[in-house]
Amino acid sequence: MQWIKKTFSVLLRISISIILLVFLFSQVDKKVLFEVIRGANKPLLLIGLLIFFFNYLFCLIRWIILLKAADIHLPLKRIVISFSGGVFFNLILPSTIGGDLMRSLDLAAHTKKPKEIVATVLLDRLSGYIGLVLMAVAALVVGWKMVRDNSIILSIGIISLLLVAILLVLFNNTIYSRINRFLGASGAGRIKEMIRSLHQEIHIFRSHRKMILKNIGLSLLVQLTSPLSFYFIALALNIKIGLIYFFVYLPIIGAITLLPISIGGLGLRDASTIFFFAKAGVTKDLAFAMSLISFVFVIFYGAIGGLIYVLTIHHRRLQPAQPPAS
Repeated sequence: MQWIKKTFSVLLRISISIILLVFLFSQVDKKVLFEVIRGANKPLLLIGLLIFFFNYLFCLIRWIILLKAADIHLPLKRIVISFSGGVFFNLILPSTIGGDLMRSLDLAAHTKKPKEIVATVLLDRLSGYIGLVLMAVAALVVGWKMVRDNSIILSIGIISLLLVAILLVLFNNTIYSRINRFLGASGAGRIKEMIRSLHQEIHIFRSHRKMILKNIGLSLLVQLTSPLSFYFIALALNIKIGLIYFFVYLPIIGAITLLPISIGGLGLRDASTIFFFAKAGVTKDLAFAMSLISFVFVIFYGAIGGLIYVLTIHHRRLQPAQPPAS
């Protein structure tokens, strides 16, 4: 019965993405939309594509630092292969974190250290979320006079409170103990065990303060690349609005696409892009065009990641598993 539930879950997410896209296409002039995309400035799009590459580069470096902190020493080639597979599977698995599961499984099988690998992937994602929230808050403060909207304040407030809650549960022993007692009383066995495991594994990184600071710094760089890439897409489409809007809206849009209710964030990303950029005076056609082109960038690098992952299957099979640390 488990496979039926999983199949239904995947089909439901695919359906949500399709329904959202069909609805969005019904709200815009498709002829105008594709004419706008075809008429985009190609050199500016190329700059946006190149900037987007650094998003993946900084994420890769961030994960390498975490692996070393967990005393997992692997050849750079092997880490790149696993990371590339994760980039590819982000396209086809639920939300934008499906690739995290795949790279966890890949390196866990290779190193025979599943808990440590999962901890690095989770802390990698958490570092990214911290950078996302910090960038959104900083951008809102800087651009407050331009972006004075209650829905923006509410959105950033929600993602900030969620981050605080996650950090307290994972790193504060008092809060963790209370959550544990509550879950014990409610009979949430699997959830309790999952939180307990996460708390224990991520706790090993508390002493690595320099590493944590480096990761947050890299996360801020990651959060710079997406708005800048989006900004060049906008310029290519002759959309002329302040850069600050991209630094305020993109972190919120990124947080929304993390919701595990669609495939690769498709549909959610487009709907939220249209909603938020309308506040800056961008029409539905142009906002949808920006989102679609940005997704093409994701597909481009995802396809490269998939090629790397598929073409190195033989190499991975020949690689001996990393012996457990004595």
